[in-house]
Amino acid sequence: MSALAAAPGTAAPGAVTPHRRPRGVVTGHLLSVLAWAAGLLFFAPVAWMVMTSFKQESQAASNPPTFFFTPTLEQYTSIIGSAAAGSYVLNSVLATGISTLLVLALAVPAAYAVSIRPVKRTQDVLFFVISTKMLPVVAVIMPIYVIAGQIRMLDHILTLIVLYTAMNLPIAIWMMRSFFLEVPAEVLEAASIDGASLLRTMRTVLLPMVAPGVAATALICVIFAWNEFFFALNLTAADAATVPIFLLSTMTSEGQFLARLSAASVLASLPVVLAGWIAQKQLVRGLSMGAVK
Repeated sequence: MSALAAAPGTAAPGAVTPHRRPRGVVTGHLLSVLAWAAGLLFFAPVAWMVMTSFKQESQAASNPPTFFFTPTLEQYTSIIGSAAAGSYVLNSVLATGISTLLVLALAVPAAYAVSIRPVKRTQDVLFFVISTKMLPVVAVIMPIYVIAGQIRMLDHILTLIVLYTAMNLPIAIWMMRSFFLEVPAEVLEAASIDGASLLRTMRTVLLPMVAPGVAATALICVIFAWNEFFFALNLTAADAATVPIFLLSTMTSEGQFLARLSAASVLASLPVVLAGWIAQKQLVRGLSMGAVK
């Protein structure tokens, strides 16, 4: 027996110890698996909707569900070829696009005022602005309906534009304020020393730096306005109805057409998805990269 015996719990000299992964690596792999599982769980309804849109109505309503079928574009061709669908899309484009432009035109100067040049009781003003979002929409629909009826603005696209602008303006002001607060003070001081006016400073200095914030704010406004359902349902009938109201056409007295509803939902989601894809470069770009030398 060797006089140099290994101590209990330690490896003998020259012995090969088994490879053990660090605990942090194991935890990282576990979190990755959980993240993928959560992502697939949330994506499953979207995948099922897309798959259903390529089915026949009989296959979409079958019980148990049909997983193997021959895809068809019948639902898409019927929706795209529908003359009524074009008016719904046009109303949504007008209401969403014009209201988003109005929100940005109002939110950018307001956010500049409360962030770059705050005055007394600015926090109270900000709280009042965001407090308007705390009021349930159902609590104001009746007075809005009465006022719109008295001024002959029911079933008018201008009514939706005004309401969507008021609906998104508080969120836009708070979002743009957070981006303006990230602008270094040295940049504004340099512009002031160079003699730049307020409009020139906004156009050539501030707006290029907060372009990611403008893109993010515009995208949020587009999503909220495009998907808005409650005002469109109660204040429009035929002339100003939007895409969410068109989805109701799949529910008739004969029943609910699931395949047609799925196809219409996919088409209704595409503009928002495309808007996010187009704005992704602005969303990930640095706010003030290289501004301060």
